[in-house]
Amino acid sequence: MITVTAATGNLGRLTVEALLDSGIAAGEIVAAVRSPRRAAHLAERGVQVRYANYDEPESLPAALAGTDRLLLVSGSEVGRRLAQHSAVVDAAVAAGVRFLAYTSILKADTSSVPLAAEHRATEEYIAATGLPHTFLRNAWYVENYTENLAPALANGVLLGAAGDGRVGAAPRADYAGAAAAVLTADAPADVYELAADHPFTMAELADEVSRQGFTKVAYQDLPVDEYAAALTGAGLSADYARVLAASDRAIAAGDLATDTGHLSTLLARPTTPLAESVAAALRRRQPA
Repeated sequence: MITVTAATGNLGRLTVEALLDSGIAAGEIVAAVRSPRRAAHLAERGVQVRYANYDEPESLPAALAGTDRLLLVSGSEVGRRLAQHSAVVDAAVAAGVRFLAYTSILKADTSSVPLAAEHRATEEYIAATGLPHTFLRNAWYVENYTENLAPALANGVLLGAAGDGRVGAAPRADYAGAAAAVLTADAPADVYELAADHPFTMAELADEVSRQGFTKVAYQDLPVDEYAAALTGAGLSADYARVLAASDRAIAAGDLATDTGHLSTLLARPTTPLAESVAAALRRRQPA
């Protein structure tokens, strides 16, 4: 039995789909979700849908009952994630789960990305249990960029503070495929550093959007504080703006790119090219 947490979220949903596509029987997959109603489409396909809430430890034993392999998709509530993840890990140990995969962040043990601290602490917590595990250290999702192109297309400027740093951003579907491969592997590695085969700079992203979008977009590199201020001015909270700006500084330092090739190896194909992701994003912007 394979259980995927947060199975109606963007990454969890795609991982369930990847497992089904790989030939795993629907009845051998558990979608652990906060809202079973949102998973009705999975239940209709024969996937077991169970209620699970990271903030309600009492919900976890039933959700994980009978689980052999578990994918713990990291939570999204910054500052609360270690407690949430620990609750799931404790429940997994108590339920006799034999293997746990955790979606972490690229170079979690050394990264300067502000979000890395909670991932690093979660990895340490998992390792201390002795539970066989794999850390899926994901770089950025390319959707972080392609789903937020509207201001750049409207103003002709893509703002950032990454300098000439490269980011190995790949689509969520690529990371989901890698997760499915690990969940079904006989002897996966303890750690995979996952990123796109061809990392790109923000200037290259702007050039690709210009090439496909018929609107000239230029990258404007800002000091970190100015970029954070610009994000705040666009409506983001000050705390989130600082996290994003500091993450761009981490890109400049090389913390969100790698040449391991782990992602394409797990996928058994090259990672999705940036041009393909940009094209898909621009098609979605076209009026019906």
